[in-house]
Amino acid sequence: MNRHPARPLPPCPSAAAEHPPVFGPDAPWLAPLAGYSDLPFRLLCREYGAAVCVTEMVSAKGLVYHSPGTAELLASLPEDQPLVVQLFGAEASFLGQAVGLLREAGYGWFDLNMGCSVPKVLKQKAGAAMLGDVENALDVARAMIAAAEPGHVGFKLRLGLDDGRQVWRELALRLQDAGAGWLTLHPRTARQGFGGEARHEALAELAPQLSIPLLASGDLFSAEDGLRVQTATGVSGVMYARGALHDPTIFAAHLALQRGEPVPPVTPRRLRAVIDRHISLSRRHCSDDAVLWKMRSVVPRYVKHLPGARALRHALCQCTDWEALQDILEEFLPQ
Repeated sequence: MNRHPARPLPPCPSAAAEHPPVFGPDAPWLAPLAGYSDLPFRLLCREYGAAVCVTEMVSAKGLVYHSPGTAELLASLPEDQPLVVQLFGAEASFLGQAVGLLREAGYGWFDLNMGCSVPKVLKQKAGAAMLGDVENALDVARAMIAAAEPGHVGFKLRLGLDDGRQVWRELALRLQDAGAGWLTLHPRTARQGFGGEARHEALAELAPQLSIPLLASGDLFSAEDGLRVQTATGVSGVMYARGALHDPTIFAAHLALQRGEPVPPVTPRRLRAVIDRHISLSRRHCSDDAVLWKMRSVVPRYVKHLPGARALRHALCQCTDWEALQDILEEFLPQ
């Protein structure tokens, strides 16, 4: 039962139909990153060349029941386009309703997460757990596709639950037949989590069998990784996740390499500019308290390869206000 008063979803601030997702070697995507790919981070990545961004995972059931926090995940701006809303859940009725509600609010492009291996998502039989029941996964996919415009729903999946239960070939082709607009494959099993190595050869096998775009994900820690996988597998494009978390300029580097240009080195000065811009965007679009706590975890990711990163992380743990944060940045990354 819905225990919370119904609240309208925040309207999409720009006509989704005018900003369709783009695919190609020069159109790198930002992956949906729970807890990280919020509006400020998406805007930051777009400034460095991300062609398409995907929201954090949104619970279909939470959206239908107006759960607190759901609306915040959908916050957007006209410059935050093209935008794909990623949903998760394992019940066709809720996914279909969620897409319908989002369309009423002006959102037009959707993705279903069938790859998340986080235990709390798996316990809901959602995310990568859906790979254990292909028929239900297809029922959910059809419900979303029926509620959306043709070609407006994509699906992100893994190889299968484990090595003995790989379903990616069958599921990918059946999703295409059902009307999927695009697919993203992270070539690991759910059991692998983020361990081991992504099996990019699966992408090379799947790409020529599809007539819809296929995006590569998994172990793309640098633009060089992205270009290498893109070239070796013949996929339509790449989706950066952890690589973008550690360096949002990965999109600019990707585009430079695609053009045959040298990639500017990531210097302390350049890192400081990235951090300052991230802080500025976050303070503009989020509450100060929330931003300060988030920056305490964000900044160490950006600087972890630099000398003194451990001391910086320790100093940030003691930081309780913006003045202290600026003093710490000035000490470790002077302009």
